Amino acid sequence: MLSDVRTQLLEPGRGPLSPGSRAGLGAALVLLAIVSAMEWLDGRSANYIALMVAAPFLAAALASWRIVLGVGTAASLLGATFALAERPVSLSAAIAVAGIALGSGIAAAVAAVRERQAEQIAELSKLATVAQQAVLRPLGPRVGTLSVAGRYISSTAKAEIGGDLYEAIDTPYGVRMIIGDVRGKGLEAVRLASIVLGSYRHVAYERPDLRAVAADLDRAVARGVGDEDFVTAALVEERGGTLTIVNCGHPAPLLLRRGAVIPLEPPAPAPPLGFMPVVLPRVERLEPGDRLLLFTDGLGEARRDGEFFPTADRAWRLLGHGTVADGLASLETALVEWVHGRLDDDIALVLMEYTGSPSGATAAVPSWEVGAAES
Repeated sequence: MLSDVRTQLLEPGRGPLSPGSRAGLGAALVLLAIVSAMEWLDGRSANYIALMVAAPFLAAALASWRIVLGVGTAASLLGATFALAERPVSLSAAIAVAGIALGSGIAAAVAAVRERQAEQIAELSKLATVAQQAVLRPLGPRVGTLSVAGRYISSTAKAEIGGDLYEAIDTPYGVRMIIGDVRGKGLEAVRLASIVLGSYRHVAYERPDLRAVAADLDRAVARGVGDEDFVTAALVEERGGTLTIVNCGHPAPLLLRRGAVIPLEPPAPAPPLGFMPVVLPRVERLEPGDRLLLFTDGLGEARRDGEFFPTADRAWRLLGHGTVADGLASLETALVEWVHGRLDDDIALVLMEYTGSPSGATAAVPSWEVGAAES
């Protein structure tokens, strides 16, 4: 009988059952089999059929409402079969069968509500992913003369999304990059990230001085947020082999050079965007083969058993070989393995490689000296 019921539950035209539905159906059928065996061994008195009402509720935890309704129908038929085996049918057996039928209807309703909520969550998650992809455009494989790759590592599979941001563009003042982290999560954080990136994509082409770019972004953030909202950011410019970094409260980028990992700390600390930062640029001369890792604070906060991921110690082994995209993939794999797949915060990563100035290039002038050079 149970095999016939299972065959009826597999609805034609709907494809294979999901793992959750299979688990719920299997658990419910096992319970029905156990109760049926107990009743069979107990004799002609229907003493245990009331336990069959648990089967549809067990299926409702994982399976679709259609499967739950099928399980409830099977439970009701089995209960009625054992009740009719009594001669005469007792009042308690009749009430038990009615209770199974009523419970089956309630369980199917519960499963329908759960399915609807799951569909809403899935739709929100899909919309969140689309929103974030609209904000974060793919990077690379080349921007100007640099090899560049970007990667976003989400801390959750739910519809909650973060405000980590990055961009790399080729401008008249060299290749300019930004990486930032908006305070908070959700669509409000994505809105602010879109404001920052929209402003950056405009002013990066207009302002010769990287400090002026930071000032423009600070005003954009101040107009678009509340008193307690802010955005940490690092602005990077590569111009003919000269690297200029302006840091607004963001983790320092890491320079990978000949096996060494060098944190490029700013000359003086500055507050995040939104708090009117007064920034001092850090300037480095790049060498062919140098790589630069930009990251958000989710990387620095990743830990297991209280021990933080050793980014600086492992950066060269993970990022110093292969393409820049391969390097970020290796870093993500090592990071996820370190935290056992449980991250506390989203992480944005950008890795760029300097291969040397093109032949015939003029001497580099950092963005913060452009105005003085032209005057």
